[in-house]
Amino acid sequence: MYPTHFDYYQAKTLSELFDLLSEHGEEMIEFLAGGHSLLPMMKTGLASPDILIDLNNIEELHGIEQNETTTCIGAMEHYSDISRNNIVKTNCPVLAEAVSLVGDIQVRNRGTLGGNLAHNDPASDPPAAILASQATLHVHGPNGKRTIKEDDFFTGLYETSLEEDEILTKIEIQNIENGAGSYLKKPSPSSGYAMIGTAVVLHSTDGIIDTARVAVIGAVDHATRLTGVEDALVGSPATHESAISAAEHALEGIEDYMVMEDLQASAEYREHLIGVYAKRATMAAIDNLPK
Repeated sequence: MYPTHFDYYQAKTLSELFDLLSEHGEEMIEFLAGGHSLLPMMKTGLASPDILIDLNNIEELHGIEQNETTTCIGAMEHYSDISRNNIVKTNCPVLAEAVSLVGDIQVRNRGTLGGNLAHNDPASDPPAAILASQATLHVHGPNGKRTIKEDDFFTGLYETSLEEDEILTKIEIQNIENGAGSYLKKPSPSSGYAMIGTAVVLHSTDGIIDTARVAVIGAVDHATRLTGVEDALVGSPATHESAISAAEHALEGIEDYMVMEDLQASAEYREHLIGVYAKRATMAAIDNLPK
């Protein structure tokens, strides 16, 4: 199928973008980032914008910067650039690993972190890393700027707390410092999307886990923290035995309606995977902790 007629604009600054929003406020508007989700939706009629605004040439949405305790990544930075960037690999290794596993090289060369997070596909890798790593999402709209914490951003199936006329401008991620993490996924053999993906970030002192953040995607309808696993890990020795024990709490707080079910896997199988990958990813993170 072919998309319906639309007008295409290429914004070069945020000011120009908001002028376009004001000018066409009564029409259906979509933002173009990488386009890997939007364009197929337009071709099949799931999205039929009157106006398509390309964000790729807005300089304010690009760049990677290291601060004292955080790393800021522009929303329009491509997966491939993020995964290869030494600042990100050092300070945000879980995100670097997650984006390196998105799709194939063509997808990674075009897809953007901001577009991914705003779309919030339940089987996409980066949201789990963002939840586990702790981040502040910087948002800009016609009414000004605001920030959203990672725990408040992903609200449901393809839903976020972004307003329709807001865009992500940058993602500010807590530097891992003396901690360690991991990201593991079981990809669909047909699409490469995660049937489950689990991100873990740990900090420890003298062999005891001080803080733990564990997040899952793919098996549930949106990126979700496994708080039962986190609570079981804190105060426990940084050992594989602790990971095995904590994984027994993986389904705590996961409601039945949240668990995905489709032709590739039943809800029961995905519930099983949540526990298995909580264990494996936590064990991998423990192995990565400074000795």
